[in-house]
Formats: sequence, structure tokens, C-alpha cells
Amino acid sequence: MANIQEKENQFDLIIPRKNTNSDKWSRYPDKVTPLWVADMDFASPIEIKNAISERLEHGVFGYTSASDALSSSIQNHLITNYNWKIDSQSIVYLPGLVCALHASVRSFSNKGDGIVIPGPVYYHLTKAAEFSEREVIHVSMNTDKADRWVPNFNELMSACSQENAKMLLLCNPHNPGGTVYTPEELNHIHAIAQANDLIVVSDEIHCDLILEDKPHTPFSSLNEDAKNRSITLMAPSKTFNIAGLGVAFAVIESPKIKAAFNKANRGIIPSPNLLGLVAAQAAYEKGQEWRSELIEYLRDNKKLIRSMLKNTPIKFYSLEATYLEWLDVSALGLENPYNFFLDAGVGLSNGKDFGNAQFLRLNFGCPRSVLKEALEKMIAAMEKLP
Repeated sequence: MANIQEKENQFDLIIPRKNTNSDKWSRYPDKVTPLWVADMDFASPIEIKNAISERLEHGVFGYTSASDALSSSIQNHLITNYNWKIDSQSIVYLPGLVCALHASVRSFSNKGDGIVIPGPVYYHLTKAAEFSEREVIHVSMNTDKADRWVPNFNELMSACSQENAKMLLLCNPHNPGGTVYTPEELNHIHAIAQANDLIVVSDEIHCDLILEDKPHTPFSSLNEDAKNRSITLMAPSKTFNIAGLGVAFAVIESPKIKAAFNKANRGIIPSPNLLGLVAAQAAYEKGQEWRSELIEYLRDNKKLIRSMLKNTPIKFYSLEATYLEWLDVSALGLENPYNFFLDAGVGLSNGKDFGNAQFLRLNFGCPRSVLKEALEKMIAAMEKLP
């Protein structure tokens, strides 16, 4: 643990969240440390707070549209960080990514159609198909030589070739595996989608949280065909911890797909929250230094987890992005790993929800002292196993 920074900084501050109607902190009894939902325990950048405070001073909160300045800030963010140049007309503002996942499936497929989904994966990709009575065509994700989670490309080709397959739902960076897909991998995925004329919905909400020295490549930026068959979903919510403000956006570069998406969801999906729009602009314009400091802190939290748990049966894989560890606890031989650690006082995300009950997802977007206490609880519980 010698490489872990010990100096105090803003992310070490413990901000009490009990009795604030926090989903994360109200789910479990006080004795349980919640490390489940992808919601960090850090204060958002002061620039966001100041921008919201200034808007509140105006005092009128009527119907509000996204500003040209917000669109420009998103465009600048994408070109600066991902070398991805988009037209402002390609941006579709949304109140969240989950509704966009569900809306995309309902916009571009019919009941009984097949939706190809590599997994284990964030459960709303699967639910988007299930809730709309589509067929989930599951594709296994396996680890490569570098212990990165990637789709089984033979399975992917077979799945996308099925007669009823209409869409491919992708998560890049991958949640919960933390993989940042390489351009080569994305081009392989694109070639399969193109050969079978599938629309690709790419959930890229964690793209601003890359922990390793690897570039994120938006699926739509690959080539002209990818641009014209994809919907890219992004948001400042995970990065800047503003999920409660309800703002996200899709980049839909195909006018045809954009028109169909908007038509199908007109009157159903509301506009983003007014304060969310203000927060998003402040985040993209003024929050980059904070984001860099956050990523450094998350890297050290990742080191702490792997250092403290290295002598346990828990297995780790490559984690290139996100603040979410995908823990393989199968060697513990537990019938219900989620309940085991919950009884020990640590509330993790149940791997069953993502597709494998012998895994657990751990959110390390929290002060280091909180994380250390939770890991100590986990170690103590494992030491009592026969």
C-alpha cells in the first residue's frame, strides 16, 4: 500500500447522506456500509454548485430548453477528449440514460424481435428488451489474455445473424467489467452489425472515467456507416456525481434515426431538469480539473482494494474504467455471496442482477476511510469461513 496517497484532499471528506432521501444510503440499516449503486459519495465540483446557486437567484423556473452554450460545451468536450467532431443538431437531450435505453429498443424493434446483448452487463440493457417483450439474445463475455472482459466474437456473430435480430446493445466502457474497448474490437463489432444491418445502441456513460492510459473511442466515431446506424448515450451524471439532477443526452448522427427516435418518444420522454442543464454546462466548461483529481483518487482506491484483498480467495480482473470493481467470489464456495457480505455489514451490488450470482460489484467512489472500513469487514467475514 506504499504507493497509495495518504494526504488529505477534498475526496477524503465524509459528507453524511443518511436522512437525505439518498437511495444509496437508505437501502440498508446503519450498520451496513453501502457500496452498491453507481452513485459516488463525493461533493460535486464547486463550479456546479455555484452555477446552480446563480440560477436559483433568478427565481423563475419555467419550461426551459438546452442552451446553445451547453451544446457547444458538449461539442468541445467530445472533440478535446475523444477527437470526435459532431454537429450540435445530433444532440438529443434526455432526463436520463435508462429511459433512453428502453426508448431506443421500443423505437427500432417490435415485440418478438431479437435484441443482442453481450453480458454480464448493466441490467437495464437486458431489462430494456425484457420489459418491451423483445427476445434477449445473450452473448457471453469472456476474459482475454490481459484479463479484460470482451464479447465472445463467435457467439456475437452467430447471435447477430439470427433472423429476428434487430439491435445490438453495447456498454462501452463496460459496466460492470470496466473494459475500454479498443478501436480494433469496436471495428470487429461494427463489421458484424453492418453485415446484419443492426442498429447499435452504445451506452457510454462511463467514458469520462478512464483509469488506465487508454483512449475511449465512441462507437459512432468509427466510420461513416457506424455513424449512420448508431445511438450513443452519454451524460455528466456519473462523472460529476449529479445523477439526481436528471440530465443526459444521445448523439444520433443519422437524421433518419434521430427523427424516428424523437417521433416514437414525443410526449413520453420529458425534457431534462432545468438545474440539470445548468449543472451539465458548468461540468463540461469548468469541471475538468476536478475530474482529473477524481480519477487520481479513484486509481488509489482501486489500489487499496487490490492490496487489502490480495490474500483472499477473491479474484480480480482488468479494470480500465469506472469506479466499479467486478469481484469474482466463486472460490469462496458461497451459495449466496451477496447475502454473506450483507450480513457482514457491506452492501454490494448482487452479481445475479448482471448475469452471474458468483460475482459482486463494488462501488469504490467513496472516501478512502469508508472504503477501508468496508474492506476490513469483508476480510473479517472471510476469515471466519471454514
